[in-house]
Amino acid sequence: MTGISRIFGFVRDMLIARFLGAGRMSDIFFAAFKLPNLFRDLLGEGALSTVFVPMFTDQKKDDYFAKNVFSWLVVVLLGITIVFEIVMPIIIMVLAPGFYDDPGKFELTVLVSRIMFGYVIFVCVAAFLSAVLNAFSRFILAAFMPILLNLMLIASLIFAGRYSDITVLYIISGTVVLSGIVQSSILWLRIRKKHFGLNLIVPKWTPRIKQLFRRLGVSIFGNGFYQINIIIGTLVASFQSGAVSWLYYSDRIVQLPFAIIGLAAGTVLLSSLSNAIANKNMRSVYIQQNSSIRQSLMLILPSVVGLFVLAKPIIRFLFEYGAWTPASTNAVAAAIMIQVLALPAMMLSQIYSKTLYAAQDVRTPVKTSIISLIVSSAIYLGIFSFIGYLAVPLGTVIGGYLKNYLLGRACKKRDLFRLEPRTIKSAVFFGLFSVLLGTALWFVPITNIFSLGLAMLGFGTLYLPIAFLVSKKI
Repeated sequence: MTGISRIFGFVRDMLIARFLGAGRMSDIFFAAFKLPNLFRDLLGEGALSTVFVPMFTDQKKDDYFAKNVFSWLVVVLLGITIVFEIVMPIIIMVLAPGFYDDPGKFELTVLVSRIMFGYVIFVCVAAFLSAVLNAFSRFILAAFMPILLNLMLIASLIFAGRYSDITVLYIISGTVVLSGIVQSSILWLRIRKKHFGLNLIVPKWTPRIKQLFRRLGVSIFGNGFYQINIIIGTLVASFQSGAVSWLYYSDRIVQLPFAIIGLAAGTVLLSSLSNAIANKNMRSVYIQQNSSIRQSLMLILPSVVGLFVLAKPIIRFLFEYGAWTPASTNAVAAAIMIQVLALPAMMLSQIYSKTLYAAQDVRTPVKTSIISLIVSSAIYLGIFSFIGYLAVPLGTVIGGYLKNYLLGRACKKRDLFRLEPRTIKSAVFFGLFSVLLGTALWFVPITNIFSLGLAMLGFGTLYLPIAFLVSKKI
């Protein structure tokens, strides 16, 4: 489902690139869209789910506990929405100060942000409902929800394509909010039909809720530092015209393999590791971790090499139409070639962090996030004047590997992780084999989207069967 979502996400981004390009209007949309995504990550898919799922599992999936958390979530979201709608100009001033000097750009960003911020309530509710389903090991419908968002945005872009770019901006902003309403409604009906009636109640301040909020506060602090990292990157990039859009598109490309492999593995592991740790079955924990690392690296490492080699033709043949320029292609490709190097660290960090969350340790990920944020931000601010927007992906890579090292060390100290020799041998083989094929791919002439597809197909056809067989034999 995540893979299908990313495919439709590419279609969506191709349409946005066609109608809005990679400049003023797209900068406004992506800057405004970061706000609801920030709260979705903090209160939805990030902090809340990683705290809620282990506690819900430990509570034997008690429906009253879920209703109480659900009710508190809605109250908090309503309060946040009201406050942010009022102070939105100040928020945009902080998030994108470079917009302020562009006549009309700042005011339009504030207006679009106010429209899209209504998405926060519904997408966070949808993320919580998805966490409930994940706790019951039901993943498909929850993973389908981003597909629904992308399908609705694609339909709205096709409909809005005949209008001016400002009208397109308003239409897709309204569609984002509508998709949140549809997603939360579908998930709520699914839980009500198959598990229990998850309705709003008068929220009660119980010892478990107090414990959840205490852990949630710590987890939000940690996840918040990651989001602050993104915000600082946007803030820095806003001083270079087009840079917000360039970094958005490079991140979308790099996030494709990470979402399909790393995030998917992390989502399933949180539930299964929570059960194994609750049952004190550490052997099962180690087996699941090493199996996930082997299978994930088998797919992540060739993705790193492939995206590094093919960054420019991928951007050219996917996005260089309509308002998109060759200069934007070169800018996005350069960012991809740096940022893609962070993929292995991002994937391993998922496994380490989910292990700690499953053990109900939310403090360690916070500490690692703070340290990596400080390092990444120092790089952004320190070298932006020398290399421009490329300081952001470079800082992301260095901060990512530092965070991965700190998380791995914490897991090993608590005996929550043991690396098997088989896993090390597999990783070395996958890396060397990927580099060998990538070197050959570098010299393949790619002149159109069909030759790009053939090159990718040939790379995969040579790599996957051999890597799979070697992985089974090691």
